Amino acid sequence: MSYQELVDLANEAKMHSYCPYSKFSVGVALLTKSGKVYLGANIENSSYGATICAERVACVKAIFDGEKEFSAIALACSDDNVVCYPCGICRQFLSEFGNIDIVLSKGGKFVNVCKLNDIFSHPFELK
Repeated sequence: MSYQELVDLANEAKMHSYCPYSKFSVGVALLTKSGKVYLGANIENSSYGATICAERVACVKAIFDGEKEFSAIALACSDDNVVCYPCGICRQFLSEFGNIDIVLSKGGKFVNVCKLNDIFSHPFELK
């Protein structure tokens, strides 16, 4: 699957966002090593700490289905002028599953790819 195809799926996913407070929708497409794709969107809550990011929605869906090896995750957001990166909590969450490709987009178009370790070099580990 091309990175642009993954970005296209992330753009579709953001339409399922629930963001009545920030009005900032985020969608992701998570590609597993087996070739399956899981979509996620941010789900806000009036108790902000209960909000869950799109990345973790997609990961939890994949893990529930038995997938634990990820290749890439594409992000898309509602602001066409912003390149959206995973937040700190999501970087930590993703680091549990290896140094995956982070596929960045802007305005619905693939912009760049980086490795998770490039943007999060020292995750917390219990090893």
